[in-house]
Amino acid sequence: MGSGLILAIDQGTTNTKALLVDRSGSPVFRTSAPLGITTTRDGHVEQDPTALWNSVRTVIETAGRHARATGESIEALALSNQRETAIAWTASTGKPLAHAVSWQCGRSAAICDRIAHKANLFRAKTGLPLAPLVSAGKWAWLIENEPAVESAANASNVCFGTVDSWLIHCLTGAAVHSTDLTNASRTGLLNLKSLSWDSELLELFGIPAEAMPAPKPSAGEFGRCRALPIVDDVPILAVIGDSHAAMFGHGHFAPGSVKATYGTGSSLMALTPTLLSDTPSLARTIAWAAAGQTQFALEGNIPMTGSAVQWLGEFLNLSDPASAVAQLACSVDHADGVYFVPAMLGLGAPHWDANARGSITGLARHHTSAHLARAALDAIACQVADVFSAMQSAAGAEFGELLADGGATRNAMLMQVQADLLGCSVIRSRNEELSAIGASWLAGLQLGWWRSLSELESLADDADRFEPRMREDDRDRLYGGWKRAIAGVKCATRTLQ
Repeated sequence: MGSGLILAIDQGTTNTKALLVDRSGSPVFRTSAPLGITTTRDGHVEQDPTALWNSVRTVIETAGRHARATGESIEALALSNQRETAIAWTASTGKPLAHAVSWQCGRSAAICDRIAHKANLFRAKTGLPLAPLVSAGKWAWLIENEPAVESAANASNVCFGTVDSWLIHCLTGAAVHSTDLTNASRTGLLNLKSLSWDSELLELFGIPAEAMPAPKPSAGEFGRCRALPIVDDVPILAVIGDSHAAMFGHGHFAPGSVKATYGTGSSLMALTPTLLSDTPSLARTIAWAAAGQTQFALEGNIPMTGSAVQWLGEFLNLSDPASAVAQLACSVDHADGVYFVPAMLGLGAPHWDANARGSITGLARHHTSAHLARAALDAIACQVADVFSAMQSAAGAEFGELLADGGATRNAMLMQVQADLLGCSVIRSRNEELSAIGASWLAGLQLGWWRSLSELESLADDADRFEPRMREDDRDRLYGGWKRAIAGVKCATRTLQ
């Protein structure tokens, strides 16, 4: 028998990954399962909670069989997950009452508009701008529009949770209804000062307090697995939102560290020494809670980055949409004045315009699909630059570098454009499963495998460094054009209202 492994699950928007991590903090086995997402005719974005659980079941069983075949024991399970996605199920049977409302879905915009007079109170308590992204509005929409959810809520027979809560419920055989503080901080119902559900906000959204999961630190016991024999009685020792897990997995724990995760959407997070005062264009959030301490952060979320590249490839009817767009983009030196603002789901941080819609500007007769593809990659870097700039203003300091992770970072051209736009170093992690690694490290702290954050710093993987090399006037021209394109989208939104 070996020295034991941690089974780390990263439940994402389009797939679920699992790693087996050893005492060196490195993965020794990887597996994944795809997950579907549906966009309805009226623009709603949703997922099947049962399919979501089945994807997790698949990777756990595959990883468990590998551990068993190699004579290793699984000592703990760690979970990182897509955030804000809202799920409702019955307390009595544990069955889903409706499809999960994806974090990408803007269906609660009207609810946010209805309570807009409370936006300042909301932001002061939760650290979040009042926007359709937050889970609270999604649960409120389910209560108001799904008869089964309304009936269960009226009968005090409903459980609300984000993806972590749903998976804890499934893994423990319905024994535990809990969440961690990072996921709780993204719901729009957690008071950042008290670290508990806020009764005034629950009432504002019409959400019964008894339906909510118990918030806990990110590292700690969330129950024991009962639903799957291959991991029976294995403790769940870490739960954390995927963006927070990636921040932890970079191994940079000092205030002022800032990272960007490039995925379906993108999330920037900057660690702060304390809970900062109100920041209207950014979120204040909990980076993680472990070892009796709560680490606060600034965060900015962008709804469409990688998914915008995927959308463009589908729009152009390319056989392998995302890869083909990336290849097209690399075939030209620049977008030649074309700008693509991927606001198909509205604008996130720092603009927060739920009614904005996508635009393509600057087209001339000589432009090709390659220029449009390059504009799509430029849009990722420009959106990240918008949030990075807002974070520097809020923190009152200039950041010397950006830590980068996520699938899109494999594109070296994108990383170079990012460094050029920011005017600082971009440090790309070579670890493609950083969220799962971050979650496993938290579980390892609970197991006593590592005793401190300083020990974990030494485990961080090597990274690739990209330095800015674009001339300042070229950078000003590129970014200035982007700002005009964003302003045009906002102007169009005001005109339509």
